[in-house]
Amino acid sequence: GSLSKSSRKIFILSKETFKLTKVLGSMPLPLCVTTNNQRQRYVTKDGKCRVNLGHIKDKSRFISDIFTTLVDLKYVWFLLVFTACYILTWMSFGGIYFLGAWLRDDIAHVHDSQWQACFENVDGFLSALLLSLESQRTIGYGTRRVTANCPEGVVLLMSQSITGSIIDAVMVGCMFVKISRPQQRAQTLIFSKHCVICERDEKLCLLFRIGDLRESHMVDAKIRAKLIKSRQTKEGEFIPLEQSEINLGYDTGGDRLLLVEPQTITHIINHSSPFWEVGAKRLKREILEIIVILEGIVEASGMTCQARTSYTQDEILWGHRFASCISLEKGAFLVDYSGFDKTFEVQMCPLSDMNSALYQKILTENVWPSVRALKLKLTWIMQLDNDRKHTSKSTSERLIKTKMKVFEWPSQSLALNQIEMLRHDLKQAVHAGKPSNIFFCY
Repeated sequence: GSLSKSSRKIFILSKETFKLTKVLGSMPLPLCVTTNNQRQRYVTKDGKCRVNLGHIKDKSRFISDIFTTLVDLKYVWFLLVFTACYILTWMSFGGIYFLGAWLRDDIAHVHDSQWQACFENVDGFLSALLLSLESQRTIGYGTRRVTANCPEGVVLLMSQSITGSIIDAVMVGCMFVKISRPQQRAQTLIFSKHCVICERDEKLCLLFRIGDLRESHMVDAKIRAKLIKSRQTKEGEFIPLEQSEINLGYDTGGDRLLLVEPQTITHIINHSSPFWEVGAKRLKREILEIIVILEGIVEASGMTCQARTSYTQDEILWGHRFASCISLEKGAFLVDYSGFDKTFEVQMCPLSDMNSALYQKILTENVWPSVRALKLKLTWIMQLDNDRKHTSKSTSERLIKTKMKVFEWPSQSLALNQIEMLRHDLKQAVHAGKPSNIFFCY
């Protein structure tokens, strides 16, 4: 009732789009349309997955794995099941004791000292319930008991003891696992509020920070990241929430951490990175989410702990760098967590004036018409360096499709282009002449 008319229209439109998507199977899902015009997260900042499972027909699978089902229950429901198991067991065997005492006529002779009763001092259901409770919990007050006058009473007592032991093992095991689950340990594993993109060692990098607030450290800590982004294939198929791997150094061991002090995790943006063709301006238009997963073994309990967080495109700062939060003080390193999220701006090239799409347009409108006009056919070779617009996936596919020969250019090679070498010689000559103004160069 509090939604505006425009918000209602957006909400109704998203519902209709969802229905059409289920029918047609080719239209994009309204993953980013909400009533307040904000993007729906896949994972929240505190690590909770925003995915609801519905319409599960075969629910018997949960019963076959009853132990995990019980552990996954909320505490209120778990305590309810815990209590119900014991109460139902006591009442069930209490009813059997009462039925046995009634069939053997022990209830009518409860005060007869000459009567050889099977269930002593059982005169009603309540006393039979007390006998069941005392037997299963091994209380043994001594006033009510199962005698040796009937073998069926002994068999019934053995059955209740075995059943009670099984229930104790399952319930106590579930309670122990539920209490000792290391989910709360993740509350002391923190992530920076933002990702930053800046240059490090002359390479464009995506950076974020992680830290551990406890003095008992995580053992064998590992970090990994996924890019969540919807896309449409060349055949027109829409793939919602496609997961792409973000290399955080698993090939060099950089993903294995000694998490004693805050660590800045680095992803190098190269030709194999999903951010290779993304510049500063395009980043603002993108709809994506980075999922970061930190796993390790809790030193105190030896159990595996996992902490998660996410970053949307609005939480990625282009041209920023993290400020240092570590200093040396009194012979030890001091970590100042008040500066954990602090960043500062650095000068960077936006990398958006020339991208792969514009470069391909130049090839189409200028290079190939010139080749046809000069009638070079297939006798010429294109020379390209390792710039991102030259080695992008779309540009490489376009060059293969047009059967263009490309000169192989090794990575981190010297400047083999004659024009660049001539420019270098000209620059040295100009500097040697020490010109006072631009007219001196002519």
